[in-house]
Amino acid sequence: MACMGGPAKHRAKIHSNNPIERLNGEITRRSNVAGIFPNEAAVTRLIGALLLEQNDEWAVQRARYMTLETIATLGDDRHVSLPPLAA
Repeated sequence: MACMGGPAKHRAKIHSNNPIERLNGEITRRSNVAGIFPNEAAVTRLIGALLLEQNDEWAVQRARYMTLETIATLGDDRHVSLPPLAA
């Protein structure tokens, strides 16, 4: 399994696609409720709002998900941060 090649402390967090599958399911569920979108901007707003909501949830649960600081130790570039617009 690919996750076994990573650091031991990250294995439990990357061995499963469940968080991503849950997010995809939530996007599908909410878009089905909306039905027909009037334009592409409406779809972007809905999915963007869902992604921001999920990001906030993941940020609060630091112990459950990997953070930028823990991921930084995996690469050559020790300075890992969000782009200015995302921060």
